[in-house]
Amino acid sequence: MSQELSKLGSFLASVRQHQKLTLRAVETQTGISNAYLSQLETGKIRSPSPAILRKLSDFYEIPYTSILELAGYPVPEGGKLDTSLTDLAARLGPVTSEEADELADYLKYLRSKQNKRKI
Repeated sequence: MSQELSKLGSFLASVRQHQKLTLRAVETQTGISNAYLSQLETGKIRSPSPAILRKLSDFYEIPYTSILELAGYPVPEGGKLDTSLTDLAARLGPVTSEEADELADYLKYLRSKQNKRKI
């Protein structure tokens, strides 16, 4: 994944410089610290989270799938992601497998409750 991170970092630095932005300006707009951004651009961050990548893709107006792919994340063929799922993942951040199971159970409960109302 380190070669992908090098590509990602170079790409992000290039986009930022092309838009004539400083690291501090990006920090102000995204809430991502300029130190983290610098480490990301130089390839020192080993695994940037999808939430961080989502913020950067939105800010730079780069397709989310492109930035995920550059970071070494698997992207479905055709590059299409279910945006509701990626938005949810970005909002939640990392979850443990136990938390994921609990979230799935709670969602099933909510859906069954909604289905009962329709009857």
